[in-house]
Amino acid sequence: MSSAQLYDTIGATYTVTRRTEPRIAEQIWTALGDAQTVLNVGAGTGSYEPPRLDVTAVEPSAVMRAQRPADAAPCVDATAESLPFEDQSFDAAMAFATIEHWQDPIAGLREMQRVARRVVVFAYDASGPDPFWLNRDYLPEFASLWAGRPSLPELAGAIGARTEPVLVPWDCADGFYHAFWRRPEAYLDEHVRRGMSIWVRVGPDAEQRAVHSLRDDLGSGRWARRNRDLAGLDAAELGLRLLIA
Repeated sequence: MSSAQLYDTIGATYTVTRRTEPRIAEQIWTALGDAQTVLNVGAGTGSYEPPRLDVTAVEPSAVMRAQRPADAAPCVDATAESLPFEDQSFDAAMAFATIEHWQDPIAGLREMQRVARRVVVFAYDASGPDPFWLNRDYLPEFASLWAGRPSLPELAGAIGARTEPVLVPWDCADGFYHAFWRRPEAYLDEHVRRGMSIWVRVGPDAEQRAVHSLRDDLGSGRWARRNRDLAGLDAAELGLRLLIA
């Protein structure tokens, strides 16, 4: 399933739980440096688009484009792998939590580098041990989603990028997959899960098994005993990274 098809399927209620997390946004905007013109690739409904800058968005899903606010940046129907812009048209190109859906991530990154002098991409590093309890204890299928995909070091190498860790605050405002690491009850909420593409990608059987097991462990206190070390943490390192080139 292409990125456009996926979000045409699941994106109708995306704005219910997905919004800009200010602390992560600040890290992304800092990485953009002195850019004045910014291309947002796989822009979705417009979260993380920097205010006061000249932003152009690219989004292949009509459902997602339709949910962009009236005052959002202009949005072009295109994919990362074939950006309809001249070389070096922008000061910077950014992408947030979208590269895992691209058909050819390396081609997409190289296109971003072609049209902009700076590239900033929020991505997940699947190359090391997974520190997230949800995958470890309830959704082992998560690991299979990255099989056959370029690793984060390979992606970084393709455009000469450095990597920077992105910590997830315990009260993260954006309901992406890793956001509720200290609020496990949120994963029991159907509306919350519908804002996360992971569940569609692993399929309904894996989703329901994970949800039922988590509900049982929360009720019995087993989750709290297993994860007591999380109680005092303000932010967690869960393998999220910025690629900056």
